Amino acid sequence: MHHSKSGRRQIALKIIKNLEKYREAAKLEINVLEKISEKDSHNKQHCVKMLDWFNYYGHVCISFELLSLSTFDFLKANNFLPYPIIQIRHMAHQICHAVSFLHDNKLTHTDLKPENILFVNSDYSLIYNAEKKCNERRMNDTTVQLVDFGSATFDHEHHSAVISTRHYRAPEVILELGWSHPCDVWSIGCILFEYYEGFTLFQTHDNKEHLAMMERIQGPIPQRMIQRSRKNKYFHRGRLDWNECSKAGRYVKAKCKPLRKHLLSHGTEHHQFFDLLERMLEYEPSKRISLSSALRHPFFLPLVQPGRSQVWRNSCDMSR
Repeated sequence: MHHSKSGRRQIALKIIKNLEKYREAAKLEINVLEKISEKDSHNKQHCVKMLDWFNYYGHVCISFELLSLSTFDFLKANNFLPYPIIQIRHMAHQICHAVSFLHDNKLTHTDLKPENILFVNSDYSLIYNAEKKCNERRMNDTTVQLVDFGSATFDHEHHSAVISTRHYRAPEVILELGWSHPCDVWSIGCILFEYYEGFTLFQTHDNKEHLAMMERIQGPIPQRMIQRSRKNKYFHRGRLDWNECSKAGRYVKAKCKPLRKHLLSHGTEHHQFFDLLERMLEYEPSKRISLSSALRHPFFLPLVQPGRSQVWRNSCDMSR
């Protein structure tokens, strides 16, 4: 085991079931983690760092640096009150950076969700929310790291048909059109929406209902994708076979509305945020924004050029 200067250090230990199929999967995960370690020796890419791994009576054990609460657990502890837009900007930038680093190294994460994004430190302050007449928790430091590379897939490896946790699953995966890096971008769009609203964009457990929700939020699925899909059972005459008057139909109508109707404010940063979301939630994987482009999106400009806002502040400085 690795020890810090004091000789004691808390670590996180992932212990894998003593079964052959899990052992095989663990070896694949270790392979990915070793690649990440090799390419990110200075720990700058916001991916969790594997310290070591060993076999204990058939259980593969992987040790990591210890992180804190996941972005989902914090949201839950905060009664699902959304994160402030400034914090979302910081978190989103790090997530895009981490996953872009994976894509550059020929990897797709395939299981991005709020549970797999962990805060490095979850100290918070209590802020009184006058509107809701309650205290809400506000993270002090929104530095995050990406975890769980158990499903990460190299470009040249076999791509499983079904990937991702349901709510974060891209349309090309549901339609079984094949997938690559863009499916991660779709997941990130869903995650960022959840940080912004405090609830899941696609709250469903059924493929056809999921596609119906997408159509309510983003308009019709492109004909090209429908025609290429082998999933004929979801379609009738080139349209989604969906009855709006059924119980499920009424649920989707009540639950979902066009994306922009979810804006919580008309501040510039909110409009920029939704512009980025729309580009991440583009149906066609080939047209979906890449993460290297996403990182150059105007929404992130205040992080890239922090001096901009500084200039304005100084002009209002009374001390001069």
